[in-house]
Amino acid sequence: MTRLPVFLRVSSFSTIAAIVILIGCAKSHPARGERPTHPPVQTAPGDLSLKLSGPFRFVAYGDARFHDPKDATDSNPAVRVALVKAIADASPAFICFTGDIVFHGSDRKDWSVFASETTPWREKHISVFPTLGNHELYFLPKPGLRNYFQAFPDLNNHRYYSVRAGNTLLLALDSTEDEMAGAQAQWLTGKLDSIATDVDFVFVMTHHPPYTSSSMNLHGEGHSARAAEQALAKLLEERQPRTRARFVVFSGHVHNYERHEHGGVTYFVSGGAGAHAYPVSRAPSDPYQSNGINYHYLLVEVDHEKLKITMNRVEIADGKPAWTQPDSVTITAPAAAAKAAAQ
Repeated sequence: MTRLPVFLRVSSFSTIAAIVILIGCAKSHPARGERPTHPPVQTAPGDLSLKLSGPFRFVAYGDARFHDPKDATDSNPAVRVALVKAIADASPAFICFTGDIVFHGSDRKDWSVFASETTPWREKHISVFPTLGNHELYFLPKPGLRNYFQAFPDLNNHRYYSVRAGNTLLLALDSTEDEMAGAQAQWLTGKLDSIATDVDFVFVMTHHPPYTSSSMNLHGEGHSARAAEQALAKLLEERQPRTRARFVVFSGHVHNYERHEHGGVTYFVSGGAGAHAYPVSRAPSDPYQSNGINYHYLLVEVDHEKLKITMNRVEIADGKPAWTQPDSVTITAPAAAAKAAAQ
């Protein structure tokens, strides 16, 4: 049997074979599209590398909950489709998916919906780097985890991993377990201790947010920051003043958009990929203020010692997507910031 490219390998999630976007590098299969434009190469177990030169862009977002398109209660099918298409049109080098990819991780039908609705990404050969969310383990954790690794086999059963892309390093964490305990904490510390000198930005991706103005007090909806992620934030903020690279954190879980600045680290909550959305009671000090819901994706434009992150918000009006960009921020690497201050 001919081995299909790992990005486009056929997965038997239903009686009809479904094609899913996976992580890896191999020759293309003419019947199912070519390999991603920027295919990653495994450099060590749990470590991937993308060969990118010059400025590039990628997308970060999460909490789509791909699910039965007829169910508009737990996830918004029209929003999901609009976001997927817009992301494909943006032609990013890759997508960081901050968890809750599907509604029920143990349900293979939901993974088939994910494969079907993300066809535009496959057609544009876009790489996808996921992180585990709590819904990947719903309702049965073992089958859910098995489906997740079946969908992304080149993770080689690694629940956390790294990706080197141009002048950036992505650290994808597993927040369904304590990031600051055991083997994962040792791995993370080792990665932070050995950041290459040509890395300007370290992106930390985790499903649960270290900072959020959300809470369960809002009509029973929302999520508060947990102790493990608060400890993660403390670690990053303690290291930031003595680290050449700038730390940027992407998370989801809260079904809205937030941006926070603490200790030189920028934190984004990007949980507006389609899951049932709710407003956030924002603190007066929050850089982004909005009383409404924000279905969106983040476009990250990376350059030398500088990057720009823009929130692209969508609202379905009269059956058509209407787009705005209500928040954008430019972040510089510490070396560039020091140069600017000295001038």
